[in-house]
Amino acid sequence: IHRTVIGSAGANDLAGVVRTTQNWIGGSSYNPCAASFVPPPPERLDDLLNDLVDYVNSDDHPVLVQAAIAHAQFETIHPFADGNGRAGRALIHVILRRRGLAPRFVPPISLVLATWATDYIAGLTACRHVGPADDPARSRGASTWLRTFASATARSCSDADRYAASIAELNRRWHERLGRVRAGSAAERLLALLGGVPVITVDAAARLIERSTVRTGEAIKRLESAGVLRQRNVGRQRYRVFEAPDVIDLFAGLERALASPTRNTTAAPSTRPAPSAYHPGSGALTAFRTRLGP
Repeated sequence: IHRTVIGSAGANDLAGVVRTTQNWIGGSSYNPCAASFVPPPPERLDDLLNDLVDYVNSDDHPVLVQAAIAHAQFETIHPFADGNGRAGRALIHVILRRRGLAPRFVPPISLVLATWATDYIAGLTACRHVGPADDPARSRGASTWLRTFASATARSCSDADRYAASIAELNRRWHERLGRVRAGSAAERLLALLGGVPVITVDAAARLIERSTVRTGEAIKRLESAGVLRQRNVGRQRYRVFEAPDVIDLFAGLERALASPTRNTTAAPSTRPAPSAYHPGSGALTAFRTRLGP
């Protein structure tokens, strides 16, 4: 996981390499004296990671409990010099997918946890208990973290449902705009694709909808003429990039909603970076705002 998420960011020398030095969070870069958290020393990492891998490969706990505990344990171990947060968030979704809870989509749990940064850090801190296994404080700390994670999951699924409903409504309006769309045609498959892949090329779209580049190119032209797609660059036909501005409007709205603790960036400003500008669309953003609330 770490090799994939860090290597794709260009940090190949660190990708997948378990740290051999002590790290810490907060305080000074010179020493951990004022750190808010000091992970385990390097000599303990092999045993701790093997234990975590065994747990991730088990099915003793319900999937959400497993994802929450595995994420907390990974962040506590902090086994890499950099990229622990990205790898830890990816681990959540690996577990959800492998155990069949979210096999086809990624609920934005990590975005909600980032928005709820104070509760997120408090939950992880509470879960890091040092003491006997039967100490009641250990159970209370774990419960605090599990409640936070469950609430973030519920919020992310609610917002994802709202987004899916808005995409379905947008797809209905696209069909009205296009008129008759033959079932199974390249155009119909493209319309179904755009909600999850709003930026495409002819070649990429042809692979995804399993149609020829000729048929796909014709369908793209039809969608462009109807205002569903907009060309973003010039050049040879097969290398031109097209976007669905209505979908990008919706996605930007979702990002802004997820960045606010209350889904309302006017009443509760964003607690992390979020889009501040929108593509000019056809009212899709207004419809999405209506679904999410003011």
